[in-house]
Order: sequence, then structure tokens, then C-alpha cells
Amino acid sequence: MHSATEAGTRAAEGSTAELTIGGMTCASCAARVEKKLNRMDGVTATVNYATEKAKVAFGAETELTDLIATVERTGYTAQPVHRPEPPPPAPSPAAAGTRPGTEDDDPEERGAARALASLRQRLIVSAVLAVPVVVLAMVPSLQFDYWQWLSLTLAAPVVVWGGLPFHRATWTNLRHGAATMDTLVSIGTLAAFGWSLWALFLGDAGMTGMRHGFDLTVSRESASSTIYLEVAAGVVTFLLLGRYLEARSKRKAGSALRALLHLGAKEACVLRDGTEVRVPVARLAVGDRFVVRPGEKIATDGTVVEGTSAVDASMLTGESVPVEAGPGDAVTGATVNTSGRLVVEATRIGADTQLARMAKLVEEAQSGKAEVQRLADRISAVFVPVVLVIALVTLVAWLLVTDDVTAAFTAAVAVLIIACPCALGLATPTALMVGTGRGAQLGILIKGPEV
Repeated sequence: MHSATEAGTRAAEGSTAELTIGGMTCASCAARVEKKLNRMDGVTATVNYATEKAKVAFGAETELTDLIATVERTGYTAQPVHRPEPPPPAPSPAAAGTRPGTEDDDPEERGAARALASLRQRLIVSAVLAVPVVVLAMVPSLQFDYWQWLSLTLAAPVVVWGGLPFHRATWTNLRHGAATMDTLVSIGTLAAFGWSLWALFLGDAGMTGMRHGFDLTVSRESASSTIYLEVAAGVVTFLLLGRYLEARSKRKAGSALRALLHLGAKEACVLRDGTEVRVPVARLAVGDRFVVRPGEKIATDGTVVEGTSAVDASMLTGESVPVEAGPGDAVTGATVNTSGRLVVEATRIGADTQLARMAKLVEEAQSGKAEVQRLADRISAVFVPVVLVIALVTLVAWLLVTDDVTAAFTAAVAVLIIACPCALGLATPTALMVGTGRGAQLGILIKGPEV
């Protein structure tokens, strides 16, 4: 199902694995996945909502397929994270007419870009339809005969199609006996929309000449003549805006690490029997000798065997003045040769290079959790059930105290709606991602989230 069969065997030997988790929409989703994984025998897992990854340590009796199956039973998708491996011999990327190492070559990046574009389209359409609904409801002087039916026509696509991500996630979670932030959004907006449909078709709200007053206090109008279309359409649109900004910030937060990984050279000019042959860096082997001309990046970590030059190592050390390098001196991959011609013998390649180890440190810091983030996740895990109970208590209490159905419904929906945003579980991990990624670009390595 997930190409996890062979990965499962490999991971079982190493007893650690990293999974990409799909379908999470809020921090309470991450908390649920983490809880389910940690219930497995011998498994210790942390799930980071911002990076959408799970780090799992497990015993020899557990395979990666078992971990993936557990995540899928929880209602989400999981795939093992495959580290880049040297590609098979291939023609020079230049011959293929593409520029190597760009974001366009990253399938994960392309998928994120498509998802962001789809979300932006959903947001724009919903906003265009929702604004007239909100304006008509809140400016009584603009209301005309049958304005309420126009509002219904505009609001229905927003609630049904615009709010589809929330409704779909709610249904998926309900099938697995869970409630998330999406549950609050879906129940709140559908309740407001359903009430409006009842008032329009079975109550007095659909009558000619119906007008909606605007008051900052709770309305005391008849329940059968009150509609909440502006609430349903407006809340869906505002939360789509929040979801879009959230997705964009998560994507940008990961760009610093991607930029760090793309700092390295893409090709090397290797000496073979006295002849210079240009090959992809992934095909370099320890002991290969390669030529670095002025202005070129050093392909991988190595030792200078011929020539002298000044090497710009600012990406690694932050030192702006180039450092002189000659025969016997060690040089680092991705640093820039500024003047003379150098012949370098490769000593470390691939994941062993200093650049790769820097990127791994940054990634580990981003996928870890600070104590404040663990606290936020614990709160998120119980937040939704508590809010649902409070909304129900609010509804009953208002009915008992005021005997006013409209006021009781308004108060209960308000409790659901104001609890929808999920910044609680997103702010801390996003701040950690941005901080560690930007630090790496400036030559500052932050070892872990606690720091």
C-alpha cells in the first residue's frame, strides 16, 4: 500500500523511523496520532503538527507496517520518509533541459504548492460570495424584498463547498470516534445554516418584506423569523483564511531547510585517467579527485592535493573573509573557490558531509518538541470535547433561564464558533521551524527545541 514492506524490514533493524502523516488538520489530530502510537508495545513516538512528521522509536518485534496500520486505523495516512539516495548513472541534467536542485524537482514541494493553490481558490470564491451576505445582514437599509433568498443562494455554496474540508474531516474523525477543531467548525456552521433553512422554509423568515435588524445585544426576535446565513458563510470564510495563512506559514517555515539542502554543488569535474569528466555529485566516491575552478562550489568535503586559492566559507562559519587553502588543507563541500584552480580529493560524500550533517541537525531540532509545545498538545487533546460540553450546557442554561430559543441557540453557536481557531497548537512548532531554519541560514545551529 505504501511501499512500506521493504522499508519495514530496514526500519525494524534500526529501531527508529520517521513517518510523514497526512490528513492532520489541527493540533488535536497530532495528539490523537501520537497517543495511538504510544499505546503500542515498546513504541515511543512524537508527532509534530507543523512538520506533519512523526519520529518513532520501536523494538525489534514491531515493523514499520504495524506503525502505518495504526495511523491509518486512527483515520490518517502515513508514509515512511525516504532519505535521498545517490541516483543511478544518468545523463547530465543540463542535457535534459532542466535545472537540478530546484523546488520544482521536489515532489513533496509540488504537492504542497498544489494544495495551497486549491485552498487559495476555495478561499477567494467563498469570500466573493460571503461578503454580500454579511453586508446585507448587517446593513438593514440595504435589505430589499426577498433579500433573504439571495443570501441563501450565495451562502449555500460557501457553507457546503467552501466548508467541505471541515465537514469531510469531521465525518472522518466521527467514524473513528474522535472530535477535532474541525468538529467545532462543522457543527457550528451547519447548525447556523440548518436553523436558517428551517426559518426560511417552515417559519416566517421567507415572507415578503422580511427585515433583519442589527443589534450588538442578543436578539429577542421570534425564532421562526431569525436567520444566521451571515454567521455560517462569514465563519467558513474567515476560517478558510486562517487555514490558508496557516498552510502558507508552514510551507515557508520549511523553505529555510530546503534552501540549506540546495546550497551544495550539483555536479563535479572528476579527473579520470588525466581527463576531466563532469558527473553528478551523487556519483562521487571517496578517493575521487575533482577540479574546482574559480567561482565554482566545492562539490564535497575533501583535501586539497594541487593548487592554492582563497575559499569563501561564509555559508559554514559566517566568516566574510575568504580563507587560504593549499595542498594538504581540508575544504568543505558547498563552500566557494574564489580565485585559483584546485584539485581536491573527496574524503566524505553524501550524508557524511558537513552540509548534510548540518541539515540533519536542523531537521531534528524542527521535528522535536519543546516542553511548552507538549503542554499545548495536551490541552488540544481535551480542548474539543470540553468545548462541546460547554456549548451544550450553554444551550440548556439559556433555555432554562430565559425560555428564549433564539437567544439560547445564538449563545451555544457562539461558544462553538469562537473556539474554532487552532493557533494554540500551531504557533509554537511554527516558531521553532522558522527560528531553527533561519538560524541555519545564518550559520547558527540550534541543537534542539528546548534550546
